[in-house]
Amino acid sequence: MSNPWLLLIIAGLFEIIWASAMKASDGFTKIGPSVLTGVAAFISFWLLAAAMKDLPLGTAYAVWVGIGIIGAALAGIMLFGDAATPARLAGIALIIAGITMLKLA
Repeated sequence: MSNPWLLLIIAGLFEIIWASAMKASDGFTKIGPSVLTGVAAFISFWLLAAAMKDLPLGTAYAVWVGIGIIGAALAGIMLFGDAATPARLAGIALIIAGITMLKLA
């Protein structure tokens, strides 16, 4: 894969996986989610590093974190019963707007 934006998106998806698995690991007391956390984190960082070969640092890192924040917030709502308050949803919308602006810049 040589498309840095695709690498970055996949890296962000793996960030969502490791963050969700970390929550499910119950403080690393459950082996399956704990192992998944480590594997997904490694893949996420590796893909981020590959994307950063061609993308500006600030843009790549902000987009990666943004994907992770949005995904983790939605996973929290859907999987872990976090509240879907208007303020939380507005924050997600603002992050999406920021990522879009960085991509267009």
